Amino acid sequence: MSALRTDDDAIVDDRIPEGLPGPLPPGERILWQGRPSAFGMASRPMHGGFVVLWFAVLAAWTILPAALDGAVLAGLKASWPTFAACAAALTVVGCLGWLASWTTTYTITNRRVVMRVGIAISVTFNLPLVQVEEAGLRTFADGTGDLALRLSKGTRVAYLHLWPHARPWRVTEPQPMLRSVPDGAAVAAILARAIVAARIPEEAALPILVARPQTQAGAPRLVAAGAR
Repeated sequence: MSALRTDDDAIVDDRIPEGLPGPLPPGERILWQGRPSAFGMASRPMHGGFVVLWFAVLAAWTILPAALDGAVLAGLKASWPTFAACAAALTVVGCLGWLASWTTTYTITNRRVVMRVGIAISVTFNLPLVQVEEAGLRTFADGTGDLALRLSKGTRVAYLHLWPHARPWRVTEPQPMLRSVPDGAAVAAILARAIVAARIPEEAALPILVARPQTQAGAPRLVAAGAR
């Protein structure tokens, strides 16, 4: 069964919760629902920090030679086009981050993770919890977190369909990612409990929480991994 669904032909129904492709089946309930942080989307998937760094280097390239000659003011005047271009680029990045946040709804139920994404075309990904082999968390200083989902073999979603809601550099084996989720640690705990509960009726291995070493400052990682 495909995890991809376009919403162009979706039937309008008051019984359909926001962010879901249809009414909840009997026995299914929403555990958490939210949107990514607009600032987080702009700064990380849209690389807002890299944009600032790039234009800062260009500005320094113009200002420093003038400063060494004692003409700091002249150097600043000569670099104003660079600052203007930086402001324009950051405006575009900020708008993209806001649009990505505004058009995205993440939902965790007791049976699946649902990702409604897409700025131009709305697409819904239904990811059953029993197909989630591993759920990793990376937190940031502002309290938001990225939750990457490693799916079981045979469950494939195209990387380009997911981006920017995909784990970076996992092109051959794409991993859906809940980006810049507010209060990421709490959402990760909800997801981990849901995965455990979804696996209990089956004879498959139960997922457990694993604490992994911190890879970057302010980026602890929790994993719900299948125990073998």
